[in-house]
Amino acid sequence: MKFFDLSGQTALVTGAARGIGEAIARRLAAAGAHVAVSDVDLEGARLIAASINVQAGPQALAVFLDVTHYGSVKAAVAEVLERTGRLDILVNNAGIAGRAVPLWEQTDEDWQRVMAINLTGVFHCCRAVIPHMRERRYGRIVNIASIAGKEGNPNMTAYSASKAGVIGFTKALAKEVALDGICVNAVTPAVVRTPILEQLTPAQIEYMTSRIPMRRTGTPEEIAAVVHFLASPDCSFVTGQVYDASGGRATY
Repeated sequence: MKFFDLSGQTALVTGAARGIGEAIARRLAAAGAHVAVSDVDLEGARLIAASINVQAGPQALAVFLDVTHYGSVKAAVAEVLERTGRLDILVNNAGIAGRAVPLWEQTDEDWQRVMAINLTGVFHCCRAVIPHMRERRYGRIVNIASIAGKEGNPNMTAYSASKAGVIGFTKALAKEVALDGICVNAVTPAVVRTPILEQLTPAQIEYMTSRIPMRRTGTPEEIAAVVHFLASPDCSFVTGQVYDASGGRATY
């Protein structure tokens, strides 16, 4: 028996041109899924899709997707459905850290940009795929939140608030579609070594890492492993849950 097999399924992964999203796309493709590598950076998405296809066969396609604009999200979902005929898995991974500054130095634009990508983007993508999943009475949605959404990180109020919002959104949506064969869960990583860290100061990274009992950052592949289970048919009685991948930072 092959566990967590995704053969014949289609997954849409946002923010998949790099970092955690890229690792998730590669993992799901290796498990047999057709993967829509979606990103606002279409050229980057094309490179990742091409690389996946070399390794796993014709398992990936690149799709332009700007999560802040619902029209772009609907167009991307329509393209995936047209090209593959189905959409079984949605992984909402696109996100930004925003500026690492205290509240009194943040601008309206700082706050709104983080919320538009990290929280409203999740809303847009879920709203676009839910009708199809409900009609087929099957779906797996995995939202990438953050340990900051549970504990809060100083100088990252917008980021922390947006990720707390993703956690609450996940729990609410899971209850709405619990009878439709759709499981909705979240993953809350601690600091992971990805390009998003370039938006932070060394002091901010040290603060986050020092709070991890394992005393190291996570890897994108470690997050992808958790997502793989939550995206699979084996995740059939797990919904509305928040899975930490934090090296022990949070245990609740």
